[in-house]
Amino acid sequence: MLVPRVAFFTDTYHQINGVALTSRMFVEYAKGHNLPFLCVRQGDSTEVYQDGSVTHVQLKRGMFSITLDKGLLYDPGLARHHALLRRELERFGPDMIHVVSPGDISSLGVWMAKKKLKVPMAISWHTNLHEFGARRLDRTFAWLAQALREPMVRATEDTILAACMAFYRLGDVLYAPNDELVDMLEQGTRKPVYLMKRGIDTTIFRPDKRTLHDGVLRLGYVGRITPEKSVRFLKTLEEGLLAAGVPAFRFLIVGDGSERDWLLRELRNADLPGIRRGEELAQDYANMDVFVFPSHTDTFGNVVQEAFASGVPAVVTDGGGPKFIVRDGKSGFVASSEEHFIALTAELLRDGDLRARMRAAAVKQAAGESWDAVFRRVYDGYVSILE
Repeated sequence: MLVPRVAFFTDTYHQINGVALTSRMFVEYAKGHNLPFLCVRQGDSTEVYQDGSVTHVQLKRGMFSITLDKGLLYDPGLARHHALLRRELERFGPDMIHVVSPGDISSLGVWMAKKKLKVPMAISWHTNLHEFGARRLDRTFAWLAQALREPMVRATEDTILAACMAFYRLGDVLYAPNDELVDMLEQGTRKPVYLMKRGIDTTIFRPDKRTLHDGVLRLGYVGRITPEKSVRFLKTLEEGLLAAGVPAFRFLIVGDGSERDWLLRELRNADLPGIRRGEELAQDYANMDVFVFPSHTDTFGNVVQEAFASGVPAVVTDGGGPKFIVRDGKSGFVASSEEHFIALTAELLRDGDLRARMRAAAVKQAAGESWDAVFRRVYDGYVSILE
């Protein structure tokens, strides 16, 4: 079978988010299977180095880079690396270029694929930029009357979505993390779209990493603490659980973002340790009893799978990708409204037997989600275009 030579352009690599995690795991997959792979990404210095079968082209962003989010930058002058990048690409000789977003590094990949090397291009959808933009605008103009704010927010969302569709039409093959987005991209681009889910490393995230046994039930959240994640709902959840008389619970909220200070002020019973990695993060997950994820905008929800591997059932909304991960009533619950979310969380906190059953189902489900299977499907998409 043809083994494509792939040049992969990612706008985020070292940061803590789902795109960066997927990018790092993709590199590890290529290296582990000795596949010819070139990864173009950001770094503290501009350099090229080899790691097994993987060539890393690391580009340093400039001092005039624009901050899009905490740790996420856009360098409008990144084309200054054009000569280095073209030299390394011509030396590598890619059959396929794969980009991950309309970001600065991915845009270089589009330019190389379409204008310079004339090779097929894959684009994967990782972030609902239209929903993120709309929710942030809505929060920024919360002071404005709803009758004026809603049309503005809706128009912004539609405009961003139209721009995203124009970008994804440039691809020869597309990838999306859930069936809903696969359908949306197929209808909006008329291009072949493959499902690209996310894997989980069950050697890192395990139930036996638990260290707390104090009788306190912990509601967990891991991720960016930002408006598009709907994290202010956690205060509504706390108030609802207290009103329902649910005893001895406490939030464990791991991550950072613009809403963290608000949660520190508003929540009565919460620990917010900030960003955690490695063993500390694995222990945090294992110390949770129920994972609560109020986001409506996530395209997949890596953190839900990490919670499952750690033996933690999840309550999620019926918007976005996490609803495709949770097997409703088995490994967790999918809530149809805020009131439903509160009621389901209260049920899980009160019923130890239910938590135990869902805990076992979550661990079993996570065991079947490997990164190898995810990336094998990605390569199937490459081959379908190249053949």
